[in-house]
Amino acid sequence: MCILFIAVNQHPDYPLIVAANRDEFFERPTSESCFWEEQPNILAGKDLRAGGTWMGINTQGKLAALTNIRDPKRNLANAVSRGELVSQYLQHSPKSSAYLSKMLADTENYNGFNLLYGDWNNLHVFNNHTLKSEKLTTGVYGLSNAKLNTPWPKTLQGMAQLTEYCQNSRTLEVESLFVLLKNQTKAQDDILPQTGVPIEWERKLSSIFIQSPEYGTRSSTLLLVDNQQHVSWQERTFNSEAQCIAENSYHFDIN
Repeated sequence: MCILFIAVNQHPDYPLIVAANRDEFFERPTSESCFWEEQPNILAGKDLRAGGTWMGINTQGKLAALTNIRDPKRNLANAVSRGELVSQYLQHSPKSSAYLSKMLADTENYNGFNLLYGDWNNLHVFNNHTLKSEKLTTGVYGLSNAKLNTPWPKTLQGMAQLTEYCQNSRTLEVESLFVLLKNQTKAQDDILPQTGVPIEWERKLSSIFIQSPEYGTRSSTLLLVDNQQHVSWQERTFNSEAQCIAENSYHFDIN
């Protein structure tokens, strides 16, 4: 998962809105989101190479989502798959304080990551480079491949669009949120982040929705929780030409 936009207590009917894109190489085998056969209380996709996932929620209202930190000079060749951080949290549903302690103890085993985790109405973001966890209070947040709310062009753009949408939309239209996630506007060279990858990749990665033959946005996911604690999960899957090739949706009440 490479970008998340999160609105906490910004819409009158939906105290939590998460709009997220997962960016990955198209050759990496993946299954679409579903309730897991072996853990039927977990709704998430699955990385079929390493076995973890990038975003999910369980029926108790615990959710987790992952973004990688883009910092090639700090990458470990033998690092543990970061996707297990999400799947472990969803499977065991630990208290947030206990999971933070675990991440602090194990952080050197992983390449850079941000983890959104917690109960749907008490969320935190942990960054394993800063070793800090931030609580998400009322507001709109953007999480890409740096720290929470780092002012990269695409992060600021998505946050502004989500803020405006929540302020001006009395009823929620999921299509408008999918349009936000499909934005392919690239940043000008003079405001590109400098993360240690070649400038061609900085350009390619500078849009909310990424399209290229080998790497890009594989799926867009909306996670909505309303005032009655009803969860709506909607996902669209894309090919390398940015064509939607699958859609699925799930709805349930938090136990």
